[in-house]
Amino acid sequence: MEEHFFQCPYCWEEISMLLDSSVHSQTYIEDCEICCNPIQIKPVFNNNKLASLTIENIEQ
Repeated sequence: MEEHFFQCPYCWEEISMLLDSSVHSQTYIEDCEICCNPIQIKPVFNNNKLASLTIENIEQ
């Protein structure tokens, strides 16, 4: 597990999340720890290094 920082697409505050680098491609839905809105997080790892990270808001 590795800690990664990104901005919430709702409140723009910087938040962090532990991501599992042992899984190549994943999708998480987590609530922002600041504003509590749901965020879709899509990390892609290559050789256990973060290759891309997509952060999107969830249409409500």
